[in-house]
Amino acid sequence: MQVNVIMPKMGESINEGTIIKWNKKVGEIVKKDEIIFEISTDKVDTEIPSPAEGVLFEIKVFEQETVVVDTVVAIIETDINIPVKIQEVKVSGNPKAELDEMPSTKQVGGNLIDIPMPKMGESVMEGTIIKWNKKVGETVKKDEILFEISTDKVDTEVPSPEDGTLSEILVAEQQTVLVGTIVARLSSRSGLNKTNEQKTESTKTDFVESPALSESNAMVIESFEMSSPSSYKNKPGRKFYSPLVLSIAQKENISFEELENIPGSGIEGRITKKDILKYLENLKIKKSEKPVSKIDEQPKVLKPVATSIQWKEGQDIVTIPMDNIRQKIMKHMVNSKDTSVHVTAVIEVDMNRIHNFIKNNKEDFLKRENLKLTYLPFIAYACIKALKEYPFMNASVDGTNIILKKHINLGFAVAMEPNGLIVPNIKNADDKNVKGLARSIAETSEKARSKKLTVDDISGGTFTITNYGVFGTLFGTPIINQPEVAVLGVGTVTKKPIVMEVDGTDTISVRPMMYLSLSHDHRLVDGMLGGRFLKTIKDSLENFEATQI
Repeated sequence: MQVNVIMPKMGESINEGTIIKWNKKVGEIVKKDEIIFEISTDKVDTEIPSPAEGVLFEIKVFEQETVVVDTVVAIIETDINIPVKIQEVKVSGNPKAELDEMPSTKQVGGNLIDIPMPKMGESVMEGTIIKWNKKVGETVKKDEILFEISTDKVDTEVPSPEDGTLSEILVAEQQTVLVGTIVARLSSRSGLNKTNEQKTESTKTDFVESPALSESNAMVIESFEMSSPSSYKNKPGRKFYSPLVLSIAQKENISFEELENIPGSGIEGRITKKDILKYLENLKIKKSEKPVSKIDEQPKVLKPVATSIQWKEGQDIVTIPMDNIRQKIMKHMVNSKDTSVHVTAVIEVDMNRIHNFIKNNKEDFLKRENLKLTYLPFIAYACIKALKEYPFMNASVDGTNIILKKHINLGFAVAMEPNGLIVPNIKNADDKNVKGLARSIAETSEKARSKKLTVDDISGGTFTITNYGVFGTLFGTPIINQPEVAVLGVGTVTKKPIVMEVDGTDTISVRPMMYLSLSHDHRLVDGMLGGRFLKTIKDSLENFEATQI
């Protein structure tokens, strides 16, 4: 006799549920009231007991699939002497042959969609898979985050291009591949797992006695699940999120990092609808307590990678592996040095006019524009004026050709904790005034720190500014962001005594002074062009007019 196991109704307003976990496999014995699977709904996560004693004959709804209540999710055969149809895996003494005969992750039905490693910038040629947010066989919605990648320019989340089921994972976590490489395949609609096409005819399918596989066969299956790159288990620290919780998080712009820190009241600490709504309510209360929301484009002070090291007795050195983003930065910087002939020029700027303007207007500007007024948008505005006057600074080199660019896409370095760096850019920055640049810098910096940058945000830059002065550095010799031909370094503004000529007489005055450094590619930019470019920026800053705001 066969007994249907259905998706239970967990409340009047609940119309569907998601299978979180099956606690039994097909062919295993299950006792009445023994927990057979776990579900998640928008109100509760709970364990579901078996309605009868017998053998789990068939599973119709797989883990992470969502179905309406009363859907048959499995069948239990109460007569344990009836054989259950399963695939027999022969133990032939050839491990490779055994693994080849295991069921593949390929899906039957639906169109297979290739998911490539995306190109995250003009000079980015490869990317590393940091984390898969979906496992093979799980359903995924269009624009839902499928995996996370790291390149030498940005760490970002990659969404799914379509609704479907994750059929194959071809590149494992921490693997680095070239852009365009197919990292996964998505089936546009759900299907059943089938065996590898080349092995279908040779794989023997029989009726074997229930309730379970032989011990030797079970060992082969266990070995396959542990070694296969397509089999991903939940790792410590990673939680399951129900579709409803994910939907709320996406709507409210809650990152996966935030979700990880929300305390859950569900099974095994899982986050329920009640938990995430409570978190959002507390967030709104905290924001309302602040009189004015401040958006500061200046990076926060970075924390050191390691504040202390526990040295063992007799130990003289410690080897710490670089994280992925640091490795990418290293390669990118070496490539830039190998490509461009770096020359650096430095000029000193009197920031008195801009300093006084900020001092007198910062509070009013904050209330009116909800932005903190800093030096950077003024420097960016002066830089753009100079780029218009000297278009060869807004160019790139392609072999023996000079590529001039009509629009100015101004990049600026954003420091990321603990030790990373991203260079997003403002498209058509030459169309903006100081206020527009201030808003764009603040918004783009916030996107960078919350890992919400798009491919467009980090590609197509034509000139870069790096503001190392925020950390108190006077001046530096920055490395050019390829394929650009120059980068402007901004030092800290500091008060110092300056000799000035007033009415023909030399006087000493205390002024807020700043160093600007220009690293330029000597293949195209010689000392004369670089010097004139810097002097133009200096003159614009020292003769600032309030109308430029």
